Amino acid sequence: MPDLAHRLADRIAAEGPQPLDAVMGEAVAAYYRRERVFGAAGDFVTAPEISQVFGELVGLWFALRWLAEGRPARVLVCECGPGRGTLIADFLRAARSVPGFAEAIALHLVETSPALRDAQAAALAGFPARWHDDLATLPGDAPLYLVANEFLDALPVRQYIRRGGVWRERRVGLGDGGLALVDGPEALPPPDLLAALPAPAEGDVLEHRPAAEAFCADLARRLAAQGGAALIFDYGPAESAYGDSLQAVARHRYAPPLAALGEADLTAHVDFARLAAAARPAAAFGPQPQGHWLLAMGIRERTQQLVAQATPAQAKALASGAARLCEAPAMGRLFKALALLPAGAATPEGFEIR
Repeated sequence: MPDLAHRLADRIAAEGPQPLDAVMGEAVAAYYRRERVFGAAGDFVTAPEISQVFGELVGLWFALRWLAEGRPARVLVCECGPGRGTLIADFLRAARSVPGFAEAIALHLVETSPALRDAQAAALAGFPARWHDDLATLPGDAPLYLVANEFLDALPVRQYIRRGGVWRERRVGLGDGGLALVDGPEALPPPDLLAALPAPAEGDVLEHRPAAEAFCADLARRLAAQGGAALIFDYGPAESAYGDSLQAVARHRYAPPLAALGEADLTAHVDFARLAAAARPAAAFGPQPQGHWLLAMGIRERTQQLVAQATPAQAKALASGAARLCEAPAMGRLFKALALLPAGAATPEGFEIR
């Protein structure tokens, strides 16, 4: 049993079952203090690691926002959860192809892991950046261009389960084989979330992620005050639904969620309908399947440009990477894109109705 699980078991023995969201928060914080998380040598691979074109198209999308806003002299570009810095490095390469855009960027990265901050600094190759623990210390004096790729899925989630005609909040307790999800005290999920769903059946599980909704509400306030845009990529349903989506991944394989706390990637699906609702009065566009967004932004054309200059091995990797990002039922459909802009904004590139 990992050290975190041992400590948690001792706490449960002394205090009783612990809230799932608190346990998840501890586990995720411990996990991202590890050095090898991403890539073939880590536990999972994200879209920017699969193809450089992903980050380039994100950079292009924000460059188009910058042009639409009249080329402001200074903009705050912020990535939340930048991983090894792959996406933002590709973003900046694309930014340099649009005259004046890279020079206008003041770069800010939201990252709490010292090891990952070091990796990000290396990937930036000298491009100046400031690091933050959260959004609270971001400046508020320029348009904000924020990207979050697979960031919200790791924020703590609460689960409620329907038992005997009432809702109970699930907690982490002790079972025969170690840590286990157990029924906690009677608790009512948010009434507006219940109102969007059909009547529950016995055993239904409902997930709620207050931290993600607070994040989007903060973004909406900032966009109203500062201008700019936000682009969120993650995986989950377009509409709220019942279901237990808590999952762990270690060495590119699924693992029992509570079996290796702090040593496996622990996530749950993102409820995009709740994110869009939390961002009001900002204008929300999408969620659009990630594959649709990438195709609309030109992933085929850019990949073909790169293939024309690549070795056969590189060309094969570029083609397979683009296909993996775009095709259903893999990342192309499960993963989605959501854009947030100030109220009244026109539909941005990549979010036209298909």
